[in-house]
Amino acid sequence: MPAPNPTTGPADDQLPAGPGPSGPGRTVLDARDISRALTRISHEILERNKGASDLVLLGIPSRGVPLAERIAERIAAVEGYDVPVGSLDVTMYRDDLRLKPARALLPTSIPAGGVDGRTVVLVDDVLFSGRTIRAALDALGDIGRPRAVRLAVLVDRGHRELPIRADFVGKNLPTSLVESVRVTLAGVDADDPGDAVTIYGSETEVEA
Repeated sequence: MPAPNPTTGPADDQLPAGPGPSGPGRTVLDARDISRALTRISHEILERNKGASDLVLLGIPSRGVPLAERIAERIAAVEGYDVPVGSLDVTMYRDDLRLKPARALLPTSIPAGGVDGRTVVLVDDVLFSGRTIRAALDALGDIGRPRAVRLAVLVDRGHRELPIRADFVGKNLPTSLVESVRVTLAGVDADDPGDAVTIYGSETEVEA
């Protein structure tokens, strides 16, 4: 039996909202785990950047945007400085645009100060093949010329197809290609199940 496509959804690796394809799935990060991961990422960003000056956080819709906002809140709590936060839609820059059904365009919102000469941290929920991030780099190049670009992800599930690596990772989560990863965030997903990272599918289930 062929393996299910692990790239379902708006990102490289996301499942759409709702029940998973293989029952309830297995929760690997709960709300507390996600909160701790975002706090650690925030401190690592500040350490790497030597403070919050000249930082811009750009979330990749849809879940990268609220994650970027949460990171900005944590940085503000430490530094007393509001880091600009925006969103960067990559839909029209994807290399699979002609291979999949039409996608709805999502918001791109660049902070008033722009990105030129700034350190931009791209924020996404799950890093998988790397193709979404490649598209984000292309989209960013049409907006301006940052001094540096970093990548922060909540989960790195491996299986890279491009030479892309995250600078800040909440959780390295080895998975098989027949598994799918779903990130849900309170107040974001329609069914509002709360913050969680869940794995669906397994080698055994597919072979069965």
